[in-house]
Amino acid sequence: MPSFVLAQAAPASGSLLIQNALPLVAVFMIFYFLILRPQQKRQKEHAALIADLKKGTRVVTSGGIVGTVASIRSDVVVLKLGDNGRIDLLKQNVTGLYSASKTGANGKA
Repeated sequence: MPSFVLAQAAPASGSLLIQNALPLVAVFMIFYFLILRPQQKRQKEHAALIADLKKGTRVVTSGGIVGTVASIRSDVVVLKLGDNGRIDLLKQNVTGLYSASKTGANGKA
């Protein structure tokens, strides 16, 4: 029997572990930069928006309602809708500021 067949060395277990873990680490890094990091950025921006709410600011809610902030309590915002309409909603349902420059005179973008 040839001696070179018996003399094969087993691969080092450390390098095998690195070869198996490297794709997993790469997938996690891609997941972090494409999904987790942008979501964290949006959450920080939303928290800053909620913290900066003031009376008289025009906002858009998660339901698409546009109104003017009439008053602010601990976790509730009272929106003025037109002349006599008012609604109470949670601060977290305010999704953004409303600017009239986004829409034309007829209300369509």
